[in-house]
Amino acid sequence: MQEEQTTAAVQRYLNELDGNKPVEPIVRELLGRSVHRLRLLCSHFLFRSYPRLTKPPLNLQADEMLSAVVERLLKAMHEARPHTVREFFGLASQHIRWELNDLARRLDTWIPTLSSPEAMIQDSSNSAVTVNAQRMLEAIDELPEVEREVFNLIRIQGLQYSEVARVLGVSQKTIQRRLNKGLLILADKLSDLRPDGSTEMVI
Repeated sequence: MQEEQTTAAVQRYLNELDGNKPVEPIVRELLGRSVHRLRLLCSHFLFRSYPRLTKPPLNLQADEMLSAVVERLLKAMHEARPHTVREFFGLASQHIRWELNDLARRLDTWIPTLSSPEAMIQDSSNSAVTVNAQRMLEAIDELPEVEREVFNLIRIQGLQYSEVARVLGVSQKTIQRRLNKGLLILADKLSDLRPDGSTEMVI
């Protein structure tokens, strides 16, 4: 019920952006109403795709990321005009990725300046995480549009099948079929990332 209320509220604010009212107050209310789901998105990307950013020297937390992403969206939505809930959270996901990529690049720049050999070894051992995470994000971005959309809504944004079906205007069986197809494509592209050679996806 809470997710459905959030979806309805976000759509209402997006509709208001098409009117003649000042943009910034609407955008701030929109971001405030969707902050819980944005926090979940930040946490998902951070802990599943960029775990090394949660360790020294950054010790990044989802709430810290959320602040940066909200600032990005405040600026972006002065020009971007998403018309639907899925477009809005798609825009948010893109800015979360950009923020994490920027932080990962900065961390890679800092690594040579670290004075502790132990820290150097630790970072070096974790460097593959960033490469693999980047491969995963690229593979997701390369999915066919309908499969990518369902994957993002369910696996990244954490929505329920019923809500995704309602948002996209299709049956839950169709949602399940699209998600399974997307997972199969990702499993094929990222097969070398399975540590034990199994067919089970970790995404």
